[in-house]
Amino acid sequence: MAILSANNMIRSISLFHLTLAVILVRNPSLLSNQSIVLLLGESMQLPTPRDFAKPSAATAFLAILFALIGLSDLAALSLPEAISDEFWGLQAPVRLLFLFCLTAYAYVAKEGGMLAPRGSVDYRMSAGAGLNNSLVFTWGFMEVAAWFWVYSALREERVAKANKEVERKKREEDRL
Repeated sequence: MAILSANNMIRSISLFHLTLAVILVRNPSLLSNQSIVLLLGESMQLPTPRDFAKPSAATAFLAILFALIGLSDLAALSLPEAISDEFWGLQAPVRLLFLFCLTAYAYVAKEGGMLAPRGSVDYRMSAGAGLNNSLVFTWGFMEVAAWFWVYSALREERVAKANKEVERKKREEDRL
């Protein structure tokens, strides 16, 4: 059995999202100046956005989205165990896939990357140009790591529950 249960990991991620919401409302530059953001951004040759220097309408909107995600995840954790297991068993791989694609896009569509505009299209702004920065990459990378850990824990817990159920049925058959 894992040190942390999947529910505890999801609760931690939810509280992390709520913390991000508060930081985005109060002092978004705190995020863009984090060592991990700077380190991953420089190592992946991604720019650090200047939009996070002070609170703005965009950072407030992001804060609302993070608060919504955090609160809805906390609410989903309070579902009955059978429903919660089904929900998170489906939710974790979907989030993992989405976040992996977002993180990969942030890297490969950067300036000079594999999917970067070339030639005469260089002068046009691509639709996803705002996603090619160190903050998006770092957030996606950290979320991918966290949700992969959750996904692994969920699978491990499902196997453990199935083994207990098999043992319980075997004991009942032995009694008969």
